[in-house]
Amino acid sequence: MASAADAEGPHPTPTRADDSAVKDLVRRARKARKSGKLNEAYDAYKAAFDAAEAVPSELRERAELAGELGLCELALRKYREAAEHLTWSLEQGHVLTDEVRVRFEAGQEKAASYLVRVLLSVDPPDAEVLVDGQRIGRTARTHKLFLNPGRRMLRAHAPGRGEDLHVISADAGSAHEITMNLPRVAVSTAKEAPAAPKAVSASPAARPEAPSPWASWPGTLRITGIGLTVATASLGSVFMVHARAADGDLAELNGKLDDLGVASWACREPSPPATCSELSRLRRQRDQFAALGTGLVVASGVIGATTIASFFTDFGLGQAEPRRDNVALSPMAAPGQLGLVAHGVW
Repeated sequence: MASAADAEGPHPTPTRADDSAVKDLVRRARKARKSGKLNEAYDAYKAAFDAAEAVPSELRERAELAGELGLCELALRKYREAAEHLTWSLEQGHVLTDEVRVRFEAGQEKAASYLVRVLLSVDPPDAEVLVDGQRIGRTARTHKLFLNPGRRMLRAHAPGRGEDLHVISADAGSAHEITMNLPRVAVSTAKEAPAAPKAVSASPAARPEAPSPWASWPGTLRITGIGLTVATASLGSVFMVHARAADGDLAELNGKLDDLGVASWACREPSPPATCSELSRLRRQRDQFAALGTGLVVASGVIGATTIASFFTDFGLGQAEPRRDNVALSPMAAPGQLGLVAHGVW
């Protein structure tokens, strides 16, 4: 949220029409809130706050509008937006009355109890900061962040500096202080010398060997089949493990929602809690990993069965008659063992 001190360039002079429009929106918002129409009150307060952005001299009015907007967001379970608006309003506390400030402080504490508070210090202050891949959108040495509970990734980078990365996994109501000092990247001017060519020693000519059955095209296909079987089975196992981990995270998040008293049908409301998007993402991730893992495991079984069957198939193309004696089975008996031995060429 940009403040009056952060704006650049001259501001337009407020007009009576602007002031009248803001007051009309505030009256509509108060009336809607008294009638219990929270969504209508939220829309009116948000429009009034946006309109008041063009009147930087009315700091008290903007601070009160931000706080009232935050209280509406709190009632609608928009906890992160509520915490941000209430925090900005309280930062202008010197223009608020004691009664208003007390109301806003109580609302901020309640909203923050559902979130993770992070005080992030960054050097240099013009570094770009991203939270879960999304840019914060403001440049400062210190950032006050309100994040949804769970696993969050904070990253910062700047031209001529290295990159810093922090991953936190926190519960609702917790607070963290993180410092990111991006190191300067040393610029090397020395040119790398070309690598000296390696000496190649002559070796005696290899003696001709009898062609191996693996050198033919059936052998190549069998080797490829074995490799594909192992690779697809391994990838399928990895995806199944990821699906199980995502299912565990989903169960943990559902448990936290139950502890907070959030019913399962709350995600189907017009204004669902912010955590519902995380639930949907985890479900999609679990289903995708499970589908990929199952498909790869099935594919590995098909490829493996085909490869095994090829060892008992004659690929003698161009011969007058198929070979009948390429594989032979002989009985085998040993102390404690009884079975068949396959021998021949394939």
